[in-house]
Parts: sequence; C-alpha cells; structure tokens
Amino acid sequence: MRPTQEPIGLDLTRTGRLLSRAFDDELVAAGASLPVWLILTALKGGDHAMQRELAAAVGIDDATLTHHLHRMEADGLVVRHRAPDDRRQQLVELTAEGEELFGRLLGAVTGFDRRLRAGFDADQLAALRASLARLRANVG
Repeated sequence: MRPTQEPIGLDLTRTGRLLSRAFDDELVAAGASLPVWLILTALKGGDHAMQRELAAAVGIDDATLTHHLHRMEADGLVVRHRAPDDRRQQLVELTAEGEELFGRLLGAVTGFDRRLRAGFDADQLAALRASLARLRANVG
C-alpha cells in the first residue's frame, strides 16, 4: 500500500540536497567552496584565530582543516604563524586577498539568501525557522 503523502523526511532530504547544491554553485561561481566560506566567516568573526578553535567553530577535524588552510595559504588567502606564548599552537589570519574573497562571497551568500526568502513575509520566515528548529530537536 502506498502512502498518500511523501514522508516529511524524504521531502526535507530532497529539499536540503537541492538547496545545498544551489548554495555550493553560488559559492563556486564567486570563487570558493563551502569549507572556504566557513573558514573565512569564522576568521572574520575574530573569535577563532587559533587553528584548533577554528576547526571546532567550522565543525571539521584538525587534519581536514589543515588541508584547507594549506590550500588557502598557497592561494594567498590566509597566513599562519606560531603563537608567541605557545609555539605548538598556530594562529591563522586573513590576508588582504582573503578579505577581498570574503566580501565577494558575502555578496553571493546575501543574494542567495534573498532568493530563498522571496515570497515569504516576516511571520512566515519566523514560522519556518521555528519549524526547522523543532525538526532538529526531534532528531537531536
């Protein structure tokens, strides 16, 4: 027997994949990837200059972050240096090129967000956020 409605989890999965691909495409068109955007955002926030803190803020392990930072450093987006008070720690800073890329990506992210919000009023967006929070709580 076939259900009359698709399970909400399947609908959400399809929607999430579609949105994720579209967001990735926007970032790539602007010159980066999602991991680069997350790293730039965390660095721009100013609270995560230590490499370990940065990994936790972005939600990736140290080895994966090291891989991304190596490429970002080679591209001139960040510089790393040892912390003066603890030589085992690495500090990460944005370069001028990293700042410029952040601005370009911010424009792409803002434009993508505007597209997603089209046709929703403030109450509908608040209800959507509440519904998404409830779904996260239900599986968390």
